[in-house]
Parts: sequence; C-alpha cells; structure tokens
Amino acid sequence: MLVVLVIYVFLGRATDTLIPAVALPLSLFITVAVMFMLDYSINNLTLMALTLAIGFLVDDAIVFLENVVRRAENGESILQATYNSAGEISFTILSMTLSLAAVFIPLVFLPGLLGRIFREFSVTIIVAILASGLVSLTLTPLMCARILGERKAGHKRARMEKWTGDFIKRVIAAYGRALDKFLDRAWLTIPIILICIIGLWFFFTHLPFTLLPPGDSGFIRGVFIAQEGSSPAQMRAYQQQVNQKLKDDPNIAQFFTLAGFSSRTAGSQALLFLFLKPKNERPPIDQCILQLQKSIGTIPGVTAVMQPNPVLQINVGVTNQTQGQYAYTVSGIVPEDVYAAADQLMSKLRGFKGFATVRSDFYNSTPNLYLIKQPEDQYQVILEVKDNERATPGDLNNLYVRGTNPSGTSNPTTATSSSGTSGPTGTTTSAGQAVTTSTASNLVPLRAVTSTKQVVGPQAVNHFNQFTSVTINFNLLPNIAIGDATTFIENAFAQVRQQYPGVQATFQGEALVFRQLFKALPLLLISAIFVMYVILGILYESYVHPITVLFPAIVPAVVGGLFTLWLFGSTLSLYSVIGLFLLLGIVKKNGIMVVDFALQRIDEGWDLRSAIHEASIERFRPIMMTTLSAFMGALPLAIGFGSDASSRRPLGLVIVGGLILSQMVTLFITPVIYLWLESFQEHVLDRVPFLRSAHFHEHDFGGKPAQPSPAPAS
Repeated sequence: MLVVLVIYVFLGRATDTLIPAVALPLSLFITVAVMFMLDYSINNLTLMALTLAIGFLVDDAIVFLENVVRRAENGESILQATYNSAGEISFTILSMTLSLAAVFIPLVFLPGLLGRIFREFSVTIIVAILASGLVSLTLTPLMCARILGERKAGHKRARMEKWTGDFIKRVIAAYGRALDKFLDRAWLTIPIILICIIGLWFFFTHLPFTLLPPGDSGFIRGVFIAQEGSSPAQMRAYQQQVNQKLKDDPNIAQFFTLAGFSSRTAGSQALLFLFLKPKNERPPIDQCILQLQKSIGTIPGVTAVMQPNPVLQINVGVTNQTQGQYAYTVSGIVPEDVYAAADQLMSKLRGFKGFATVRSDFYNSTPNLYLIKQPEDQYQVILEVKDNERATPGDLNNLYVRGTNPSGTSNPTTATSSSGTSGPTGTTTSAGQAVTTSTASNLVPLRAVTSTKQVVGPQAVNHFNQFTSVTINFNLLPNIAIGDATTFIENAFAQVRQQYPGVQATFQGEALVFRQLFKALPLLLISAIFVMYVILGILYESYVHPITVLFPAIVPAVVGGLFTLWLFGSTLSLYSVIGLFLLLGIVKKNGIMVVDFALQRIDEGWDLRSAIHEASIERFRPIMMTTLSAFMGALPLAIGFGSDASSRRPLGLVIVGGLILSQMVTLFITPVIYLWLESFQEHVLDRVPFLRSAHFHEHDFGGKPAQPSPAPAS
C-alpha cells in the first residue's frame, strides 16, 4: 500500500497506480512458481526475501511508467510515448535488473553453513528481480498503451495531479539550479568523498558485531542446575520450588519444566520452557531473564541459565545450546591438560563483565561407583539385571555376569538369587538356592567376582573430533556484542595456550557462524561490487562508466546505513549484512538512469555538461519515486512492526539510512564524477583502441554542444 501511495502522489492519477500494482503480484507469482520448481519452502529466510523484494519489484515498472508519462506530458500520444519509451528505457531497465541480481550472485556460491543459510534467500531475491524485469519489459508497455489517459496540453487534470504536479516541477527546478551551482564548485566532491571513506573506516571499526539479535519472541528456554549427584527425589523437590517461583512471576503466562530427561540433560539438570505475556504487559525479555535468574538463584543449591529463543537460530557443532547461546570448545590429546587449560580459561573469562552466564560442561564432582575386577576372576563382565528388579534394583547380589572358563567353553549353567524371586528363566527359588536351566548360561553374582569403591569424578568424558574436550557455554548481557566477547575469549585462550601448547580451541554454534560470516564479509562485498562492475562494463562497453554508476552511490549508501545503526545503538548483524547487500543493488539504480540518459544525449550531439545536467533533471522524478518506494518498503522494518520485530530492525535501519544519505549525496556528486571520468576517457583511454568506449566522440571538455540542444524535457 505504501508503494502504491508513492506512485499515486507523484503521477496524480489512480489509474496509473494499476500498472505497478499489477506488476507486483505477477512478479511474486512467478517467483513463488520458480520456488516450487526448485523445491523451496516458505521459511523465515525466503519469506524475508519476498518481503524485502516488494520494495524494489515495482522499480522497473515505475521507471517505464514515468518515462511514458513524461513523454506524454511533452505532447506525444500515449501509444507513441509507449513505443518511444520501449526503445529509450529498455536498456536502462535491463542494466538495472542484471546489476541488481548480480549483487546476490556471490552469496549463492558461499560454501558451508553460511552458503546454506544464504542460498535460498539469494536465489529467491534473484528470481524476483528477474521476474520484475521480465514483467516491466512485456506487460508494463502493453498496460501503459491501453490504460493511461492522454496528457496533451489542455487535458483535464485530476485533483491529485494538480496538487502534486506543480510542486514536483518546482522541486525539479530548484534541484536544477542547485546542481548548476554544485557543478561550478565541483571541488566540493573531494571532501565529501573523503568524509564518506573515513566514515566507512570509523563505523566498521567501532560498530559492535553480532550474528543474530536476540529479539523479543516472548519465549524463553533454559535449564536449572542442581548439585552434582542429586538424586531423582532431590531433583523433584527442586523442581517444585522452581515451579513455585515461576508461578509467582507476574511476567510469565505459561511454563513447563522437565527433570530426569537424560537424553538432553544430565541427571542434576532440568529443562525450562517459559512463555511470557504480551510485550505491552511486561518489561523487555532481557530484563525478564535477569529477574528470573535472580529469583531462582535464591533457592539453595540451584542455579538457572536462561536465554531468549529467537525466531531464526543456528545450532551447529558440539553445543546443544541448553546452557548458553554461544559455545567455545577446548580439546586436546592429553585429558589432564585439557581440563587444566579449561579451568584456567574459565577463571580468566569471569573477568569479562559482559557475560550474563558462563559455564563449563565439565562436571568433576559427581559421585561414582567403581567396580573393581578381582585378579583371579575368569569371567567377562556382561551385566544382566533381573526383569522384576529393573524398576527398583536392589544391591549388587541382583546383578549377574556371564562366565567362561579358560578353554572358552561354558561352565555349568547356574543362577543365584538373593531372594525368593523368579530366576532368569522364570523359575521360583528360595534364597541362595542354585537352579540349573537350559537358557541362562553361567550366571553368577557380580558381587562374587568384583569389589566396589565410591569415588568423586567426572560426570562424563566429552569428546570433540575424537579428542577429549570441554565446552564453555556463555550468554551475553543486553547491549553486549558477540564480537567483543569472542575477541576477549581468544585473547584469554592465547595466554592459556602458552602453558599448554598441545591444547586447541574453536567456537561452536552461533559463535562459529559469526566468525565465518564476518571473516568472509569484506570478500563478499568486494565480489558483489566486482560482479556489478563486470556486468555494467559489458552493457556500457566502457571501463569508466561502471565506476561512475557504482562509486558515487555505494560509498555514501553504506556510510548512511552504518551511521543509522550507530545512531540508534544497534549492531552489525546478519540482518544488517543482508540490508547492506540490498542497499548496494538499490542505490546504483540512480547512477544507471542518469548515466544511460547522458550517453543518449551525447550520441545526439550534446556537450558533456549539458548532457549530464539534462539527464539528471529528466531522471529526478523516477529516481525519487524508486527511492521512496524502497524507503516505504523498508520503513515498517525500521520502525519495528510485527512479532519479534526488534531482531529484524537493523535490516530496516540500514536500508532507510543508506537511502536517505545516498539520495542526498549522489544527486550531486554523480554528475561531477561522470564529467571527470568522461574527460579521462576522452583524453586518455580513447587514445588506445583497446580501451576506447563504445560512445567515442570528439568533444572539448566543458565546451558548447556541437549542435543546438533540444528543449529540456522537464
């Protein structure tokens, strides 16, 4: 609705909005059909791709529609304006479509888990872009010729057309005068570019990094941990006390706890699943977690570890995320070195004030019962428990081992029971009575061949890649970035490793993906820009015009996006990275439209300055329309509408801030960059046949046009 409203305000007729309003659902339909053919599902990433695509799916249709309206306002019939626009604007639409799709090509070929995360998102975006270009070059011209009303001199104007038409003309005239003054002071471009480059360095080095913002989904999961070796009865008592604390908390709507779930937790741990009340009835979720952990911590012998459950989460490696959202695994060949290094690392990590919780999965104070085999024993230890004793086993007299003699043949079949119960074959015996059977072979009491010893030792010996390991799980306090935490952990482990060189460590889960993502981010951005440069270079048959399109748009846009994140106290996350890639594709459309029209004017005989000035004036209205459409598409994300909207808010902030700054800067510096590079092309590159542009003309830079210029279209 916001996108359609932008078109209605700029063009002034309700019937004009039907054309992009039809192009949008048709492009989405083609996209969903291709997703079905590729066996994709509607998940968080593909749905986000479709949502973001709405902001620029209508761009191509808007550009074509506006050009038809502009030519009709200059006296052409709608049919003739449509034909002329098809020849004039089709190459521009093709350049916009292919260069925008090229932004996401590097993401498709990412290896590993990162590639799996981005692939469906990227392919969905690319298909939507190509579908939009196809619709704009086929259906949109047909609808323009059949639906648009004539706009010749003296035609009856709609009310909105009267209100907005004159205002837009005044804005365009003011922009033309301002552009003339800026071209006369072209040196101002250099400090503007330098400020943008310094801003890139500042924000990339000072913005906190994280993978996925926790958001506020209203759902909390976690564990409460009791003393090692706690019996099931003790855990049940602890569970009742925790349940009472949760019932008393005013922020919880529903909850359930689960103790004794040995496949997911140790015997001394229990799972927590909490559903909070609506956001308008409680504090933010991070404050709720701190209050709950403090409340449960008042129970003697119990500690709680909780974390918000995001809509999109990544879980890889050795961590199951029950004790923390992030994990760091220490491993090595010598177990004693691994345990000692992990203890020292834990001591150092407690000095970091940004951890909400930090715990190790190495529990070394669990009561254990050791079975010691007698030296003269001839029996292999195969434990069997009598059926009727499995629920509540008695002492070791009810445990049996199967024995073999030294020759390998079975001894006479006997079974011994300490009470009058059924033997292994169901025969009832009295205490101590031996029974010979045909199925129970060589069963003797375990007590007869072993002795026992009670010790305190590890609860489990964990392994990572077949090496002994200890995993440290941690959660972060609100407004603490994972990038700061990972840097502190790596520095602390570097100090520990000096004493234990045989021990190594690596991040797991979200922390691992975070390191991979931001290690690959510079290469991804450079690859996306390079692919766009190559495609634009092929289309324009020039080495310099792709720079004219990309450089003045991309640098201010990225700075604007990062500045908006910094201004609102947000972080550079996975969502922010997606927003940056979208921004790269959106803002370069301004340069494409201006440069494409300037080249056409040069081919018609205009001088350089007149051509770029006229192109900037003619393309001002479609540039504003496409920018505002993308702006309106991202505005709900930036404001934070919808469930768990706070986690996706950085994506909207990047797009909105980048569009605003890029629009303010590129409308002025793009013409200057164009004049400088075109002069370099004519005076240097055109002297070499291999480097010569397809638009080779003999011009005097800054001279008069070779022939009278047509009257300005606007």
